[in-house]
Amino acid sequence: MELKRVVVTGLGALTPLGNDPETFWKNLVRGVSGAAEITRFDPSKFKTQFACEVKNFNVLDHIHRREARRMDLFTQFAVVSSDQALKDAGLIAKGFEGEGEEGNVDPDRAGVVWGCGIGGFQSFMDEAKNFYQGDGTPKFSPFFIPMMIPDIAAGQISIRNGFRGPNYATVSACASSTHALIDSFNLIRLGKADVIVSGGSEAAVTEGAIGGFNALKALSTRNEDPKRASRPFDKTRDGFVLGEGAGAIILESLEHAEARGAKIYCEMVGGGMSADAHHITAPHPDGLGATNVMKVTLEDAGMSPEEVDYVNVHGTSTPLGDIAETQAILKVFGESAYKLSISSTKSMTGHLLGAAGAVEAMACILAIVNGTIPPTINHVHDDEALDPELDFTFNKARKREVNAALSNTFGFGGHNASVLFRKYSK
Repeated sequence: MELKRVVVTGLGALTPLGNDPETFWKNLVRGVSGAAEITRFDPSKFKTQFACEVKNFNVLDHIHRREARRMDLFTQFAVVSSDQALKDAGLIAKGFEGEGEEGNVDPDRAGVVWGCGIGGFQSFMDEAKNFYQGDGTPKFSPFFIPMMIPDIAAGQISIRNGFRGPNYATVSACASSTHALIDSFNLIRLGKADVIVSGGSEAAVTEGAIGGFNALKALSTRNEDPKRASRPFDKTRDGFVLGEGAGAIILESLEHAEARGAKIYCEMVGGGMSADAHHITAPHPDGLGATNVMKVTLEDAGMSPEEVDYVNVHGTSTPLGDIAETQAILKVFGESAYKLSISSTKSMTGHLLGAAGAVEAMACILAIVNGTIPPTINHVHDDEALDPELDFTFNKARKREVNAALSNTFGFGGHNASVLFRKYSK
């Protein structure tokens, strides 16, 4: 069976750096930090009092009040970012009621695969608080469960657009939306769908998430200087910065995209998955799972390490994780590792958990389109445990031709996923 080629035809973004792909990319290249004191709740009693929140987002600018009230914030992010991506791609389901324009995609051949690590965390907390602060009488919202479950974002996107093809969620902690992209890629190239709305969203800037990650000692506590707290590969890194938002990517068969004259950003050529099988939160110390997943991704794409120009690393700014991933890159790429551009955009966006993979895949896509490597900001102190000859693109973006870019995401539980994009050519 001949596999179909898969291309990217639309992008949508709600991030701590901007609420559309253009603003996100502009601030990424400028090296802007999205970190600031938390506004969602009073953080004064928490060890970490800052995060990378989405700013200037009013859901009522995009979704009717009645609908919005029935969605957790992570679903609102999903719906709005996917609306952007579908508009960018110019896609409308044939026969979809309420649309004035003629459709250009068979609704039975269009699907949604969406990643989320946690789901409706705030909705869960709100309902739990209301119950335990009462007299024990169960008075739960009829929308509590549909607002909380991680798969509901995929369902809402499907309902909103009349897409009746494959529809489900991927949940694998921080690797969730990368797994969503890989599943979408495989569905299309196997001929199971023509178009998939893929990506991920997360809205976990809550008391529970901050408190829980603090208990794990996973978050930076640099409260006096939040904008410089996320510092991947810096010797003084002390944990990740929690972020939130969404990234939506339209994947489409090349055949379908060409037939409708679609704009093509780039081609998705490979995806890989592996497990550390080591620890519930810590990475394998030798980067074993990270090594395997990058090898599998290159094999899936039929590409050699020498053909990759840029790696957007998982790079969370944790002491163990950054070292393990660097060791894995050296094992996979060998001497060509020293010709790579490497960067961690989490230095600017923070860690978007289940949405990280989609947002960072978008950074790779835009790096290919614009011929620019976004920086790893906040680097001051060299870490002797890291190879000084590797190019981490510290502090300043760099122009270079990017023909192929790889994105890594690794999640608690030892879940590893990588995706590979290449400049489109006929």
